[in-house]
Parts: sequence; C-alpha cells; structure tokens
Amino acid sequence: MALSRAFMRSTPLLAVLDEPTAALDAASEHEVYQRYAEAAREWQHATGGITLLVSHRFATIRMADLIVVLDGGRVIECGTHAELIARAGRYARLYDLQASAYE
Repeated sequence: MALSRAFMRSTPLLAVLDEPTAALDAASEHEVYQRYAEAAREWQHATGGITLLVSHRFATIRMADLIVVLDGGRVIECGTHAELIARAGRYARLYDLQASAYE
C-alpha cells in the first residue's frame, strides 16, 4: 500500500515509507527496492524530492544516501553506510549483529 501511494504522483517532493516491504521475502524486497531506488533517483533529479525510509533491515538501508540512527527520539549517528561502519558505533554494532544471523 505504501509503495502504491508513493507511485501515485509522478514527481513527489517527499515520499515517506515506513517498513513498506516488511511482509516480503528477501529476494522480493531486494527487487522492489532496486526499482524504487531507480525511480527515486529520477524524482530527485527532476524535483529535488526525497524519500524518507523507516526500516530496521540493514540490508535495505545500507543503500541510502544518508542514514540517521535514532535512540530515544534523538539522533545519535548520521552518515553513509561506509562512514557509520568505520565509526564502529551503534549502527556498526547493530549491522554486525543482524548480518551474523545470515552467516
């Protein structure tokens, strides 16, 4: 439903997606986000619009241009995936924890 709403306008200024693929398997989720990322890049180029994606799946959010980590309603870290991993803070610990479940 969330993805359908996001695609209703051809050039949205803001698309807010809160766990839009939570019910999908990993392969389907990956395909949806690849397609969405392509469309979002076009929207951003045309209008300056952005997508705000709320997710707990690190495989999903690692592709974001900017990742904001919240704790107790406060921003505790901010950066790209590579920057946050290099800082070895909360994001890196949680990413490693989630990734270890797939090893």
